[in-house]
Amino acid sequence: MSAHGHVDMGHTVAGWTGTALAVLGSAVAGAGLCLSSGPALWLGLALVAAAGLATWLLHLAGWGKPSGPRPEAEWDWRVRDTAAHGGHTDCLGCRMSGGRRAAAAAGRPRSAALTPAPDTGA
Repeated sequence: MSAHGHVDMGHTVAGWTGTALAVLGSAVAGAGLCLSSGPALWLGLALVAAAGLATWLLHLAGWGKPSGPRPEAEWDWRVRDTAAHGGHTDCLGCRMSGGRRAAAAAGRPRSAALTPAPDTGA
């Protein structure tokens, strides 16, 4: 058991890659700012932008995760998301990719994990 209890923290290849690139870009941009180096500052900012793009593309390729909790068998960060090819319901990244992926995701019912419980009025 981890320090966070028995929950899915969402560690994925897409998440770790994007985080590593964003941290590297922030460090380069910070060093460029401290050294008054315009090229280093712009390189760092470009790396931060590349982090967002890389994370999105890896998510679309199946190396991310859908919104909400996953089954415990899929908690390992190296598990590929087989549902990503058709798009995830309620996923902004999948909708932004457009075309068939957004249409396929819109046609599927919401997962039970994302559906709010009915109000019993008690």
